[in-house]
Amino acid sequence: MSPAQARERFRTGERVPTAGWCQGWTQANLIAVPKRLRYELLLFAHRNPQACPVLDIGEPGAWSTELFGGDLRTDLPGYRLYRGGEAVADLDDVVAEWREDLVPFLIGCSFTFERALLNAGVPVRHLESGTNVPMYVTSVPCRSTGSLSGPLVVSMRPIPGELVRTAIEVSGRYPLVHGAPVHIGDPAAIGVDDLARPDYGDPVEVRTGEVPVFWACGVTPQAAVLASGIDFAIGHLPGHMAIMDVRDDDYLEP
Repeated sequence: MSPAQARERFRTGERVPTAGWCQGWTQANLIAVPKRLRYELLLFAHRNPQACPVLDIGEPGAWSTELFGGDLRTDLPGYRLYRGGEAVADLDDVVAEWREDLVPFLIGCSFTFERALLNAGVPVRHLESGTNVPMYVTSVPCRSTGSLSGPLVVSMRPIPGELVRTAIEVSGRYPLVHGAPVHIGDPAAIGVDDLARPDYGDPVEVRTGEVPVFWACGVTPQAAVLASGIDFAIGHLPGHMAIMDVRDDDYLEP
């Protein structure tokens, strides 16, 4: 399936997490903020590059970007609306909520290197189970700016112990889409109390001999919107990504 075909399905009502969709095509996190915050968000991303790798930025009021040829208001399978620092609604589209001063940012996603993990023999449990990737809000603070601060969000994949090094090496070759893991092992060390209760997404089984491995997650800007009390923002529903018109291999370093 091409990105355009997937976007058409989302535009006409399909609502599913996008892990495993459009193999070989890059997926991205969406966060759109008022124009007055665009440089603040860009600085926040610069200070937290592993969690917030910026792939593309639209003009104020734009519904598309150079790397996303669809309509950002309708062509994702789910959206989350923020007002006054609270998540107030999950929506099928945001046509009515989109404003002329909104600046859309597309942030790298770890789905980009999952096919490479599979090709290297590393299992990806949420793909096996057909569920959303589990994501957790950690106790690790991001570097703040004047008006944006908040915790690091991570995604987790259970990896057989003997393949952890392979997972590190493979994902590390994709630095613009989160790169290598930020934590390996004990979840409590980063403030995650219960792997069976993710803050976003779905829980997955961690089997005997497997190690929980955590990657920085592009939901981090949404956590900052919440923590900072930002008056208005639009994000994707976590795990329900923007499928772009660029290839995963475009972000692979030799």
